[in-house]
Amino acid sequence: MRLVQITIPAGKREAIRSVLDDEGVDYVLTDESSDREYTSVVTFPLPVNAVESVLDELHDAGLPDDAYTVVVDAETVISRRADALEERYAEEEAVPDRISREEIATRAGDLSPALATFVAMTAASVVIATAGVLLDSPAVVVGSMVIAPLIGPAMATSVGTVLADRSLFERGVRLQVLGFVLGIAVAAAFAYLLKSLHFVNVGPEELVTIGEIGERLAPDFLSLAVALAAGFAGAYSLSSGVPSSLVGVAIAVALVPPTAVIGVGIAWGLPAVVAGSTVLVLVNFLSINLAALAVLWYQGYRPRQLFYEDRARTATIKRIAVLAAAIAVLSVFLGGATYFSYQGSVVEQQVRSDVGTVLDRPAYDHLELLQLTVEQGGLPFAPDPQRVVVTVGHPPGRSYPGLADDLFAEIQTGEDLAVEVRFVEVQVRTPASG
Repeated sequence: MRLVQITIPAGKREAIRSVLDDEGVDYVLTDESSDREYTSVVTFPLPVNAVESVLDELHDAGLPDDAYTVVVDAETVISRRADALEERYAEEEAVPDRISREEIATRAGDLSPALATFVAMTAASVVIATAGVLLDSPAVVVGSMVIAPLIGPAMATSVGTVLADRSLFERGVRLQVLGFVLGIAVAAAFAYLLKSLHFVNVGPEELVTIGEIGERLAPDFLSLAVALAAGFAGAYSLSSGVPSSLVGVAIAVALVPPTAVIGVGIAWGLPAVVAGSTVLVLVNFLSINLAALAVLWYQGYRPRQLFYEDRARTATIKRIAVLAAAIAVLSVFLGGATYFSYQGSVVEQQVRSDVGTVLDRPAYDHLELLQLTVEQGGLPFAPDPQRVVVTVGHPPGRSYPGLADDLFAEIQTGEDLAVEVRFVEVQVRTPASG
């Protein structure tokens, strides 16, 4: 429930009372004793999804757009008329928990912090993310997402579009662009500092094998699904009035770590790393904005004035089309990455099958496969195996000098393949044997 308080200007008291009576609203009307042009103050509870409708009717009845209005959360309202009103709007509204346009505009603005705060928190989150990806620590990377202030700008851009609020839209766009540029610059500078001071002593080939970096080099269509879901969740949480902090983490998942990887790629001079991560960040940015924009428009958010509604509809359709077209172009890269990822999985399964075929031979009956690692090159789009490491367990006193040659001959992927076999002596003691 919401508690609404409106200061009524002179000459509008009866019109306001008539609207509230027709709607069945339980209200309290008091006289205004100040020397201003207001004569009364009306206070009344409303269901969350009734605020926009009732305020629209009050404005149509003559309440000025700039009338002093306060809408606050009411934890408990004891009123039979309020209960009846809540039941009525629950049946009539398609989205029962949808907050009003006035509230969502305020929330979107509040989620977009002041410039100094945004810069400081973005820089801090990217520094933590950069350290996390270089340490290959998922826990540190998750910590960077928690403090990233990225949900506000994305939601402000979408809300500003559907409500034809140009200042809110421009603020959201500015902060998103600033966050992207600032994030890359901070990540590159911090990564270069770590490299120059030899805090991270890894070469380019070793760098791309780090798990937190390697998984962001060749984004596929799953990355697109994650970003779309994050944008949907952000817009839905914003419009339903629930806390958006956890949803902000989901949006940061799609943006902060790959931005840190871009900076690492710049610091180490790896164009392929920079290109792959940049595509991932751009796809995620566009997808989050597209999903949020579509959700808010579908939920019925429009400017109150008819003229602005037409303008908002045109702007929304154009921006959705531009976002979708840009994602479609970048999806060519995603499609290629998805295809090569699939090819890599097929190759790995084939290698595993070939290794099993060799170990099933009578000469190797006593061997047990402990671990199989297939390294498929250090950069994206390299599905052919470069190195196969087979770790097997064998009984004491036995040797198998020809195993590596047999594996190499069976796998048959080319002369560039390196096959490495590691033997682990296995001793087994059971109650029956001892």
